[in-house]
Amino acid sequence: MTNLQVLLLIAAFLTLTVGSFIYYIATWDADKEQPIGQLAPAFIEGAAT
Repeated sequence: MTNLQVLLLIAAFLTLTVGSFIYYIATWDADKEQPIGQLAPAFIEGAAT
């Protein structure tokens, strides 16, 4: 593979990665997700006090 092909593969990977992240953020619906504080098991919450 030539240097140009390697650079194009890296650019394609970065484009797909950034694009999928932007799509994830753009379609995020906070109302459908639980807050992170509610995801912890009860025994961890009791141990913290």
